[in-house]
Amino acid sequence: MLRRTVALFRALRLALHIGYGLTMAVIYPRLSAGMRHRILQNWSADLLGIFNVKLEAVDLSALRNGLIVSNHISWLDIFVLNSVVPMRFVAKSEVRRWPAIGWLCARANTLFIERGNARAAARINKQLGALMQQGECFAVFPEGTSTDGAQVAHFHASLLQPAIDASVPLHPIAIRYEDDDGERSTAAAYIDDISFGASMWTLLNTPKLHVCLIPTPSLPAADFERRELAQRAHEAISVALQQAASHKLHIALTDAQHSETNLLPSIT
Repeated sequence: MLRRTVALFRALRLALHIGYGLTMAVIYPRLSAGMRHRILQNWSADLLGIFNVKLEAVDLSALRNGLIVSNHISWLDIFVLNSVVPMRFVAKSEVRRWPAIGWLCARANTLFIERGNARAAARINKQLGALMQQGECFAVFPEGTSTDGAQVAHFHASLLQPAIDASVPLHPIAIRYEDDDGERSTAAAYIDDISFGASMWTLLNTPKLHVCLIPTPSLPAADFERRELAQRAHEAISVALQQAASHKLHIALTDAQHSETNLLPSIT
């Protein structure tokens, strides 16, 4: 009963927050770049706060240009990244149809790409390359879909071509959601046939969630053919997630050993 009450209170806060976002979105495109970045970063951070999502990330403020790529688990990934470094996204066209959030993404100058439409993809890639040459920072999820976070799915190399054409750095970043015990959590996973509303309700009912952003060394995109670039980024993110899981396991085992050691005197 208490958890349901908390979830309903969070839902009320979320509705008010989205209402505020929709209001700001009306004037958002006419604001200065600096003002847009501050609004986007603060709104995204406040959204995480409503869901009680605690962010663990090193300083990513240096990633102000180029193309950020990461594994994709949830619709929340967009706001996790924006809460650290405000950026523009390349997203599948279905995102535009998400209730309220889709319109907010559109007003935040997200570039939408139609899957399976080669001509549209080529047009978006050309536009993306030109904007990155002008100093814009973009992010894309090369898996093309979301997963439960257990493994990193195949990267679509064509999505990385704009970074090569624009000769900008590629920044692979791993995303991992965890529970309070440091175990991988699927609470945020937007997968299978789950609806957007059901995904949001699951998050509202999750007492606390942790999300880790793990940066890996940037890659000079122009030095690679796109398939090799995709492979290197995929490997970097996969290794980062494996190391994070191993580190959490090591900490858990160490804590358990300490607990057993502390119990020995009282047992004897």
